[in-house]
Amino acid sequence: MEKWDLFDENRRPLNKTHNRQDQMITGEYHIAVEVWTVNSKHEILLTLRHPEKKHYPNFWENTGGSVLAGERSRMGAKRELFEETGITTDEDELFLLGTRREETAFFDTYIVRKDILIADLTMQEGETAAAQWVSIDRLDEMIKTGAVAAPVAERLAPLRKKFEEFLFTRC
Repeated sequence: MEKWDLFDENRRPLNKTHNRQDQMITGEYHIAVEVWTVNSKHEILLTLRHPEKKHYPNFWENTGGSVLAGERSRMGAKRELFEETGITTDEDELFLLGTRREETAFFDTYIVRKDILIADLTMQEGETAAAQWVSIDRLDEMIKTGAVAAPVAERLAPLRKKFEEFLFTRC
């Protein structure tokens, strides 16, 4: 059973946990993470949500998920990246683009640079069905046509400047 630590609206710990399958209580939040993986060719890794996923099946997205009870945000991001793609990273390689509070969660959005072939990725059964590297222009086209899961596109929009700065200037 997956458990999450809970926080108040100011991200102060409530010193209690929540079972994933239970309804969240208004005013309580958990932490979720997402990771944008980019390579040295300035391409962005997208994964295809498994067709049997309840929400947004067969939509493209970045890596993401909930931080488990006892984990810190970067620990959860590192774990999710490995679980969904097989990509290993050190926590200090994850650059925080920003945080967004939503209805039941704080979303911490990270970006990391990794050069890896699609053939070397390991898709997580039931989570990810495929992967591709895309240019920023292709990502924009996919967002415009609705191929990218709407919440992913919505969380990226306010972070776009920092995202592009990392994509094109950081080594």
